[in-house]
Amino acid sequence: MTTTPNWADFQYEIYLNGMTGAVPRLPTDLTRLEELTEQRLGPGPVGYVSGSAGNGSTARANREALERRRIVPRMLRDVHERDLSVEVLGHRLPAPLALAPIGVLSIMHPEGESAAARAAAARGVPYILSSASSTPMEQVAEAMGDAQRWFQLYWAKDRDVTKSFLDRAKASGFTALVVTLDTPLLAWRPRDLDQAYLPFLHGVGTANYFSDPAFQAGLAKPVHEDPNAAVMHFVGMFADPAKTWPDLAFLRENWDGPIVLKGILHPDDARRAADVGMDGVVVSNHGGRQVAGSVAAADALPRVVEAAGDRLSVLFDSGIRTGDDIFKALALGAEAVLVGRPYAYGLGLDGQAGVDHVIRCLLAELDLTLALAGHAGPATLTPDDLIEETA
Repeated sequence: MTTTPNWADFQYEIYLNGMTGAVPRLPTDLTRLEELTEQRLGPGPVGYVSGSAGNGSTARANREALERRRIVPRMLRDVHERDLSVEVLGHRLPAPLALAPIGVLSIMHPEGESAAARAAAARGVPYILSSASSTPMEQVAEAMGDAQRWFQLYWAKDRDVTKSFLDRAKASGFTALVVTLDTPLLAWRPRDLDQAYLPFLHGVGTANYFSDPAFQAGLAKPVHEDPNAAVMHFVGMFADPAKTWPDLAFLRENWDGPIVLKGILHPDDARRAADVGMDGVVVSNHGGRQVAGSVAAADALPRVVEAAGDRLSVLFDSGIRTGDDIFKALALGAEAVLVGRPYAYGLGLDGQAGVDHVIRCLLAELDLTLALAGHAGPATLTPDDLIEETA
């Protein structure tokens, strides 16, 4: 077993830098980032990233479901060499982590998606670009070089635009398609509503659309001549609540790489995904942003894993804030996790360096948690490594 890279060494790097009086620019307890972001950024952008559906009950449930599960460390196991690498969707990743798709990142930092993508590329972590990014996909791909990147699709009503997105993503080197199913409509989000803040109406988060030839073909005038008409054209096609399972055939016909369905919480939906030829699912409730009162993602995960069997890759998203959260999701059966809000906060506070800090903290803490709990890598984790606290 090789030790490439040794993520835990980040702590010694920090301590050695301390010999010269230097301390990290951002907290190493990543749960503190949200509060710092609230203090430093405007209420609109902060609310858009950290806000949730309804009264926030689903976002809270996501955290409670992870915290309720406690790690049971095992002793006297050889963990001196560790390997966090995993095989996901036919690719070997250096760690079981990807950066979740988050749109409109320019509201957090001027360099937006490009900065986050460069940070991911530098650490070998897949970056999942949102359809609703504030940077065209070709520009993000260029920023990443040959690094692993996946494309997240908000499935537009217009088939020509959807096909054009898939063609462009393929040409730009995106290898997997992550289809978000849980947002056929925007949820009731009080933090955004109270600020009357929706960046798309200002043409932010529309870069992939405004740069798309199929989208442009539907406009009476070029985007720069009538930006308001372009925005309304985008709003009219952004999501489609009429989509059903048979519609997935269109994506399968037009994408020859892995297709992963994001937003799966019910085991029957996982079975259906396998039956129609999908390659994976992401167990996710959109970080609590879509259905108030929804089941917590970590509570849904074991049943989805059981239903998927060996027919689907199962990834996990919603509520990940720490390395031990990743440990728990892997123990419950996920192959890898997606982290969202923490890296968005890191981006808002310190640009690319802030995203890099979040990635390194998460993986250093995961590496150390694995070792201290008696594991040399993710492969040996099982549900038996956790107990669930009862009230």
